[in-house]
Amino acid sequence: MKLVVGLAGASGSIYAARFLKALYEIEGETYITASPASLRIFSEEYETMVKTTEDILSFVEEKWKVKPKHKFHVRNFFDIGSDIASGSNVWDAMVVIPCSMKTVASMSAGLTENLIERAADVTLKERRRLIVVPRETPYNRIHLRNMLALDEAGAILLPASPGFYQMPKTLDDLGDFITGRIFNLIGLPQTLFPKWEG
Repeated sequence: MKLVVGLAGASGSIYAARFLKALYEIEGETYITASPASLRIFSEEYETMVKTTEDILSFVEEKWKVKPKHKFHVRNFFDIGSDIASGSNVWDAMVVIPCSMKTVASMSAGLTENLIERAADVTLKERRRLIVVPRETPYNRIHLRNMLALDEAGAILLPASPGFYQMPKTLDDLGDFITGRIFNLIGLPQTLFPKWEG
């Protein structure tokens, strides 16, 4: 499994952190980029100091004592000439987690001013799977129109709205629920919470 992951500047760092933690524990490789706003928000929400994407990866690895099986390739958020800015490179899916409404708007309009937006544009034009995890509430009509435009372009909108039928005990459980749903959508085995049996 080869993925592209973008961290855009929205609240909900727990979703990104738990998704990265789960990726660390499986075979595969991921190209990852994080916006400056996402670094600031991650620092604030986890009460830590991260200045780079590498810092986020180190934080996840150390906080949960994971033994890395996954290979991460960090890419510069401002480098629209990066390898993942071209459809001549191939990946299975892209995940934007969490996703700001600014990034939703840019992706829905086909704007490509940074590497997250450009890689998402490439993912859509190459008909690959793009999973967007918006984190905002409530939605206004502009948000809804932009998300509908993304859906019509082929993206999958997976709002950061965790379920509770798995009886979560911690905030991490809520992050794992969203991670499990993403895993299902990109074809990875999901053992983070039991499926609903009815």
